[in-house]
Parts: sequence; structure tokens; C-alpha cells
Amino acid sequence: MALAKNLGIYQNTGESGASRLVEEHAPLVKKIALHLMARLPASVQLDDLMQAGMIGLLEAAQRYTSAKGATFETYAGIRIRGAMVDEIRKGDWVPRSVHRNARRISQAIKAVEDRCGREAQDQEVAEELGISLDEYHSSLSDANSGRLFSLDELNESGDLPIEETEASDNPLDGITSDAFRRSLAEAIGELPEREKLVLSLYYQEELNLKEIGAVLGVSESRVSQIHSQAALRLKGRLAGWRQDSGA
Repeated sequence: MALAKNLGIYQNTGESGASRLVEEHAPLVKKIALHLMARLPASVQLDDLMQAGMIGLLEAAQRYTSAKGATFETYAGIRIRGAMVDEIRKGDWVPRSVHRNARRISQAIKAVEDRCGREAQDQEVAEELGISLDEYHSSLSDANSGRLFSLDELNESGDLPIEETEASDNPLDGITSDAFRRSLAEAIGELPEREKLVLSLYYQEELNLKEIGAVLGVSESRVSQIHSQAALRLKGRLAGWRQDSGA
């Protein structure tokens, strides 16, 4: 198996401390891969995710120090997910139109909220985009299929101790300072209650979309839409952070 093969190679490097961390946390790779698989098309293979995730775990073991301010499991989880997301991005399985629509939705949400000074409602965003409410909800569902990594860097404390990453469509990428983390925490705290609840149940309680739907009394597809809208709302609200902060 690829997982065992990579582990064996790493154990031969002689870095016993890091090797022990890899061996102890190897099950985390499969756990995260299975969690992501629930939101991926059938064309994405579990073994491919685990192969990428193991590379992330190896890198985490090599780079981790207690000075990073997080437990190794938290830090490794971030690196593992990041490696899997990179592998998915390389596969380019999300149509360009999905990314384009996601950006348009994020911009429309921000435009409505800047104009009204409050949360943008679904109908208002649809009108801003010049589409029907059904079309808007359909676009949200499509966007969610391409944004499985929107908030995956969230750890159990709500902080994001992530190293600097390349710019991307991920609203939580580029996290490089305590100031940004504070701004992010504030933005999450100001989300509509239902969106906050969905994020909490999904990322902290690790419920799947179907289970969250049962909790909220809505369909699985509606949970997907709420999840996507929360991520895009955050992206819009944080879009100007670097310029505003002088970062």
C-alpha cells in the first residue's frame, strides 16, 4: 500500500523522532481522506488522497516545533489537508466556470452588504447577480463542490496557525499574522447564525452534510448551499484585508 511504502521509506532516513510522529499519526491521513471523499466526485480516488496526505504528514513531522503554537496533531492535520487539496487542484476537476461563478457570488454578497450595512439575503444576492433565486442556489451548490477546502484549515480552537501559502480562491489562504486571525475570527462571529452553526457542525463536530441536514431540518443540498455561502461571504468580507491593514 502507498501509505505503508512511504512510511517505510521515511523510517529509513534515521530521523527517529519524526519517524515516530509519522507512525503514530498515520491513521490521521486516512481519517482526513475519508472526510474529504464525502464531498468529492467519484473520479477522485482514496489512494491518491492518502498518497498526497502522507507527503503532507512527512513534511509536518520534519517541520514541526512546539513554537508553532499548536499540537502536532493540529499542525499535521493542516499540512495533510493542504497536501490533499494541492493534489485535487492539480487534477483540475472543477470547471473554470465554477470558480468564476464563485468569485461573482462573493463579490455580489460584498456589494450588497457594503450597500445595505447588514447581512446580504439570498434574494438580494440573486438580484445583484441578475439571476433567479433557484439559479443562485444552484450556483452555490456548484461552488461548494469546488470549495471543499474552504474552511478545512479551521482547527478545534477556531484559530488558523498556518504557514504562508500561495494566493488562491480559498478565502482562508494567505494566513500569515495574528492580525488576520483576529479579523477572521471576527468575520466568522458576524456570520448569520445558521451559517455559523453549519460550519461548527461540519468542521468541529465533523458531521457530514446529511447529518447536519437532519439537525437543521433541511435537505442535504440546502446544507451544501449554506456551507458555500458562508465561505463566499467570508471571502468577500476579508477580500480587502491586506490593503486595509497595510499588509
